[in-house]
Amino acid sequence: MGLAKDGEMVDVYGESFDPVALLALFIRRSLSLLNLIAPVEWLEGMMLTVDCLDGRMVEVLARIAVNLNLKTDRIFFQSHVESYYHYMLHQPEELWSQEVMLCDYDNRRLKIYGFGVNKRTTPMVAMISIDEYVEMARKGIGSGRDAGIGVGRETEKNAGIELGMETWKVVGNEEERKRLDEIFLGIVEKKCGGREVSCVYLIGDGYKDGWASRSLRYLCRGRRAFQGNNLYSKGACYGIKEKLGLDSTGGEYVFLGLDKLKANIGMHVLRQGKESYFAMMDAGANWFETKREFDIILEDGDGISLLFTPLDGKAPREVNMIMEGLKVRPGWTTRLRVAAEMVSEQQLRVMVKDMGFGEFFPASGGEWNKVFEI
Repeated sequence: MGLAKDGEMVDVYGESFDPVALLALFIRRSLSLLNLIAPVEWLEGMMLTVDCLDGRMVEVLARIAVNLNLKTDRIFFQSHVESYYHYMLHQPEELWSQEVMLCDYDNRRLKIYGFGVNKRTTPMVAMISIDEYVEMARKGIGSGRDAGIGVGRETEKNAGIELGMETWKVVGNEEERKRLDEIFLGIVEKKCGGREVSCVYLIGDGYKDGWASRSLRYLCRGRRAFQGNNLYSKGACYGIKEKLGLDSTGGEYVFLGLDKLKANIGMHVLRQGKESYFAMMDAGANWFETKREFDIILEDGDGISLLFTPLDGKAPREVNMIMEGLKVRPGWTTRLRVAAEMVSEQQLRVMVKDMGFGEFFPASGGEWNKVFEI
């Protein structure tokens, strides 16, 4: 995936291959396993989840979706953070009645995601904080069949094994294991200190050789702890169910992740002679899926106003777009076509085209573009 994002070819025995084509081939062959249960043609939709869902990754995933040649076009993307959000909403509420902490460790760096819900707002707002710790990069990795995992009971509802206070088996360099355990213990003590953390999830290959003995004893003290590697994939399954209208669990919540629109965008308009609010875009939607096109009729003047209403408590903000050179016409005789789309999680591009007013006032062909910072 990294090579595809960087646009680098994959060299196999001296022959170069497009990484996007290879990824599409891998996914197609993986999907073929579904034929053991039902024909792939019955597939109604699919969700792809990746670590970071920036503009370049969206382009890569869109190319992969085209190369899959599926009968359905309902192929969606979401980040690991959003998969975490969907996963948590489908867990017993007592697990996330307070803050939840997800520790994702891949031997190169540790990422800690904090999950919490503000239940005092309508809809309720789910927020996920992200902290990264590069000091957890390994100097040496143990290997072999003796690499241990936590002993505990496996649960169907939760993605992994619930950890107990048992001692983990460890292999590899003893000094390095102690170093990692000491650093990790310091990090989680600081993260949990003075905060109510009800549940902790450990995911990633970095925990496999059982170095985190002291850290786990601390994490299991007074809180639930789970270890596994399928949390993101389960969250993707919950996400596609919601996209297809098969699950309404998230209906009372709005999630403001890194790849989400964090403000409502709209306009004040007149409808049937009464002033009202016209919602263009809603906060909580994926920015790369957010676009809108509509026509408006100007009362007078040569500009339009947009209203940005953030969900982070900041004051609403009104911005203006002036169409310089727009032909002057009598009131209510200028029809404009407005096309708005998010070009990043923080930027909105608005394109306005003069459509005239039927046979009375032909379209001038004028077009205007402007990018706003949300």
